[in-house]
Amino acid sequence: MSEAIQVDYGPHEAAMQAYREAGTRVAMATPNRGPVTYDASGRVSQAILDAYWKYGFYVFTGVIGEQELAELRSETSAMLANAPAHKGAATDAQGRPALGAAQQARNLIWVRPLSDPSGGTAAAGGRHPAKMYEPTAPDGAPEHVLQLVLGSLQYSDACLRLYGHPDMLAVAAAVNGEDFTPFNEGVWYKHAGLGGSVAWHQDGTMKWDAPDFDGGTHGFNFMAQLYGCDAANGLWVVPGTHEGRADIKAMCDAAGSDRIPGAIPMICEPGDVAICNRQAVHGSFANTSPNIRVTVNFGFNRRASVLNAEGNGIHSPRAVYDEARIARRSAVIAYAINARKAHFPDEQPYCYQPLAEEMDQYPFDDRARQEMNDYNLLDLGI
Repeated sequence: MSEAIQVDYGPHEAAMQAYREAGTRVAMATPNRGPVTYDASGRVSQAILDAYWKYGFYVFTGVIGEQELAELRSETSAMLANAPAHKGAATDAQGRPALGAAQQARNLIWVRPLSDPSGGTAAAGGRHPAKMYEPTAPDGAPEHVLQLVLGSLQYSDACLRLYGHPDMLAVAAAVNGEDFTPFNEGVWYKHAGLGGSVAWHQDGTMKWDAPDFDGGTHGFNFMAQLYGCDAANGLWVVPGTHEGRADIKAMCDAAGSDRIPGAIPMICEPGDVAICNRQAVHGSFANTSPNIRVTVNFGFNRRASVLNAEGNGIHSPRAVYDEARIARRSAVIAYAINARKAHFPDEQPYCYQPLAEEMDQYPFDDRARQEMNDYNLLDLGI
């Protein structure tokens, strides 16, 4: 996928360019990147975990092989081509029933080109307290561009198979415990010269005052990069901010802009997968670069964080997450592992402990596809 639209940052172009260059230098010097490695006992290397807990994010290099990367690119491009012809349309540009038309959930999130729809508003519980700068959209820009497809595992077998990647699930277990649970999934499209910003925020909303709160209470997201990302189109993180609630508005006010000092960008090659703590302060600027970013997101929680907890109502209808709810939502992990096993028979599949004795009950077949329709109405968002 290639796009060539490029715009500048208006009066902030020089300051933004200096900010990107400085951030990139720090990012590449920070010791939180490398392949997934294991110790002699088969556990994820402690050095990886130490770096993740120190900085709040880590870039795993070379996770996705060429075949899988090509499949992911093909299917996420097909999803974009099947999106409504415009926001609210029932059909795509070819007149086909549009992506998401068969689901009850609100799975398609649109944004005005180069805008910040959430900063300084009450959206998502007010967790985006500071407004990002909005560059001027280029002439001829559409009124809206598709930014995010939620519930993505029901639309793409390749995304489902990636969800069952043994290295990523091993990392999930190392971070959240072997009884980890799902959070939610989506595909982000940061369109070249058009993609909107995501204002600085911390994802967690429900557990900041919990008596057992710590740096991992609200889980994490994996972010698989299909075309790579850089300081212009990628996510930025403020290292170490996952340990407690931050005053983001004060941080921006002190900076005198949306360029928070100390933040660094995720720099990824195609096929890299980053992990980002959901409590870390993070955000992304409007994409004025000529390069699209397509990110396959999939997050996981600690079971102890979601069991009998009230959901935040952001990612799915508000509810209390009991054992039955968690079991139903976790079935998607089993479907993913079995789908991956069938597609990559020479790869050692991950053993998901909560369903280890029941894996043969979750073949990825037509019944599974029916079961996964609107599966994300059961997302476990805290």
